[in-house]
Amino acid sequence: MPKGRILVFEDDIKAHLESAQRIAVLGLSPKPQRDSHKVGLYLKEHDYTVIPVRPAQAEVLGERAYPSLLEVPPPVDIVDAFINPARILPLAEDAVKIKPKLFWMQLGVENDAAAELLINAGIDVIMNRCIKIEHAKLIA
Repeated sequence: MPKGRILVFEDDIKAHLESAQRIAVLGLSPKPQRDSHKVGLYLKEHDYTVIPVRPAQAEVLGERAYPSLLEVPPPVDIVDAFINPARILPLAEDAVKIKPKLFWMQLGVENDAAAELLINAGIDVIMNRCIKIEHAKLIA
């Protein structure tokens, strides 16, 4: 199985953003003042299908919310994680089971053990970057 990579080059990031259609957002908040909500709304406004993954929420941004990644109907192109770095590893384990092309950890979120697990499963990884900022810079 080919290994994934930690993406740092803008061309690689742009290629993922251009080819992605469905983005599962871990921790997507229903509160408009939260960064995850702002990013989810931005992604929807830029024609991505946003899939909220948020236990205890039935709906976020007008989309059905799922309690876990494992319950999201396939395919998922990108998993975008707004989660405390200490809680990322089990979510990365779930991501390995659903095989997104990219696992994106938002600003302030880095977890080397999770990144290694994902890369070894053939999933590309971005850590400590904002998908909204990168999209606005590279695509919009």
